[in-house]
Amino acid sequence: MGDRDPRLPLTRAGHDRAAVHRLDEAWLAQAWATPETRVLVIEQGKVHWTDAGGPALVLVGPGDAPEGERYFLGLDPDGVAFFAVAAAALPEGVDAQVGHLFTLGSTLGERDAGLLVHAYGLENWHRTHTFCARCGQPTEPVAAGHVRKCTVCAAEHFPRTDPAVIMLVVDPQDRALLGRQTSWPEKRFSTLAGFVEPGESLRQAVIREVAEEAGVRVADVTYIDSQPWPFPSSLMLGFHATSVDDRIDVDGTEIAEARWFSREELRAAVDAGEILLPGAISISRHLIELWYGEPIPETNKW
Repeated sequence: MGDRDPRLPLTRAGHDRAAVHRLDEAWLAQAWATPETRVLVIEQGKVHWTDAGGPALVLVGPGDAPEGERYFLGLDPDGVAFFAVAAAALPEGVDAQVGHLFTLGSTLGERDAGLLVHAYGLENWHRTHTFCARCGQPTEPVAAGHVRKCTVCAAEHFPRTDPAVIMLVVDPQDRALLGRQTSWPEKRFSTLAGFVEPGESLRQAVIREVAEEAGVRVADVTYIDSQPWPFPSSLMLGFHATSVDDRIDVDGTEIAEARWFSREELRAAVDAGEILLPGAISISRHLIELWYGEPIPETNKW
């Protein structure tokens, strides 16, 4: 893969989540009172960042952080504590740009990428799970933002993660199967993917999803890697799989079209602008390039 970092962009992290401190209110209060502590302000997924010296998050001291729910993210190797604050609005008058995990995730350094994916997942979950699933009453954050507790029945609720399989399927001629969802514009192609159903193994999910979406029968399934995908709350589990033949019969509901590509055909289609591949932040791009054998340069991206 050349000089490219072999790790998936959203799996990089430079902080220790230090979960042992989440229930220690005295320790958390002391960490918040320490001037060296750094705070990431986030507002519905948006953050401030700067490109001075390379893309980096804008982190502030506790005294400069606005009001909002506070989440403890962890410690760096030097013991510096990191928090996120979910604010009603990003602070004004900051000499910085406004960005989002989807656009920043593959450009940030290791520490900032890890902090942002952690904060993004927590903030989205808290914002959309304010009531108890058991009794319907309001919940409040506890455990430094990693649990919500019902204010009436005391039920504890934990951040949601939905497992999804994503797979690069090849046929007996080693051609890769790429498809276009019905909701995507023309030319956008990617690997197939789908959510794991209750009582289903990952292998079973790969076989079922490929059959349902593209009518392709899969024999061999090999796990490759995983990546958090908090848009809003998925964990993508990546696979390579082999079909028993090259027949395709798309469902027309989720997948509008699907095609087999040899390496030469894929490169020619990308160079000609006939198809657009998924961006560098995604595990789907990683799976495609593992099969292809090297990074695939392109001028047009998602």
